[in-house]
Amino acid sequence: MGKALLAFSLSLAVAAAAVRIEKTDYHGWKNTYRITNGTVELMVVTDVGPRILSYRFSGGRNIFKESENQLGKSGERTWQGRGGHRLWVAPEKVPDTYALDNAPVEAEVRGDALIVTEAVEKETGMRKRMVIRMALSGTGVTIEHEITNQSGKPRLMAPWALTQMAPGGVGILGFPARRSHRESLAPTNPLTMWGYTDFTDPRWKILKKYLILRQDPKVPLAQKAGVFNPATFAAYLLGTDLFIKRTQADPSKTYPDFGCSVEAYADAGIEELETMGPIVTLDPDATVEHTETWSLHPGVSISEWTDEALDRVLVPLLQ
Repeated sequence: MGKALLAFSLSLAVAAAAVRIEKTDYHGWKNTYRITNGTVELMVVTDVGPRILSYRFSGGRNIFKESENQLGKSGERTWQGRGGHRLWVAPEKVPDTYALDNAPVEAEVRGDALIVTEAVEKETGMRKRMVIRMALSGTGVTIEHEITNQSGKPRLMAPWALTQMAPGGVGILGFPARRSHRESLAPTNPLTMWGYTDFTDPRWKILKKYLILRQDPKVPLAQKAGVFNPATFAAYLLGTDLFIKRTQADPSKTYPDFGCSVEAYADAGIEELETMGPIVTLDPDATVEHTETWSLHPGVSISEWTDEALDRVLVPLLQ
């Protein structure tokens, strides 16, 4: 190939591999930012939030939950689930965790990043921010979550990133690498239960390497469990679309909920995949960060819910 033709081909590839960030109307939220690279798209609402309400293949269905009776609304006096992806403060308690996010947030496009920042929360004195970047090609997304303490006093807390998934799928959490008794005399991880956790519920399946929670719109009872995994990930299979979110956890640090870096929750309306950062004493004006990376994979089929079948699908995607 000649140099001129090679340069022309490279210029076409660069032009094709580009991320567009544009403002649009989404379900009545007129200040929504659409981020797309032609393969996948995000919808980031700024009339409330910060909240990423949609992640999908271009022209495909949203893999995130959308609460239809809450779409397009704002200014409510109570906390609203809405759906999608949000940032919370752990441990879970009222009112700190349930600080209202029903007001507009600031949005700034800075190069390839969309930065969304809320006003200081009246309930907590915290300010939350997401820095959202999409890969030039493929399906990769990186979300840098930031919480700044502007309360004027130290706060004991941990960042907590929650994603509400569309109903009808199956959530998958991974345990740390399994080893023999001789190789692993010390425990490797907790398996945390809540007062309402019931592992006899058929929505659960506990394997050697994985913890599975199926979302069933016909079952109203809530279920939740959490684990610690240094290579933290959570996956969700909806039809043949597989969503994966990942973060790195530090075994030398203390994590919320008896040491969880990742948790799964399900009821009749949603499944929620949640990653946690370590507990910190956040001094006034200090910021804590927690980063997740996302990917979306089409045409995925899991023939049976066994370690071997899950390994065949997940191991190549997680390497």
